[in-house]
Amino acid sequence: MAKHTFPRELRLLTPDQFKRVFSDPVRAASPHLTLLACANELGHPRLGLTVPKKALKRAVWRNRVKRLVRENFRQTQHDLPAIDIVVIAKAGIGSVSNADLTHLLDKLWRTLSRRCNG
Repeated sequence: MAKHTFPRELRLLTPDQFKRVFSDPVRAASPHLTLLACANELGHPRLGLTVPKKALKRAVWRNRVKRLVRENFRQTQHDLPAIDIVVIAKAGIGSVSNADLTHLLDKLWRTLSRRCNG
């Protein structure tokens, strides 16, 4: 049975790791989120999050989005290829319900998987 955890190894932690993704990304976007990805040699996906104050003013609102993205990634990590992903929140994400955000993320994960594998 696959473990559905989110340990340190599944996170992008350093600025260099983020820069590598930003340098030559594969994109999947919606009006509320942009996902950037690039292949890695680790054999598993990793996640990085950026939720700017410009998109959501209050820390509580930013934390809600980050929590939902992390949880959705944790549940779908075994369906993703070995890629590094940076999720960037855009203005207006605060008005999206939790269910709609989950559905949007599922769609964007599939798009990234298809673009990175094919």
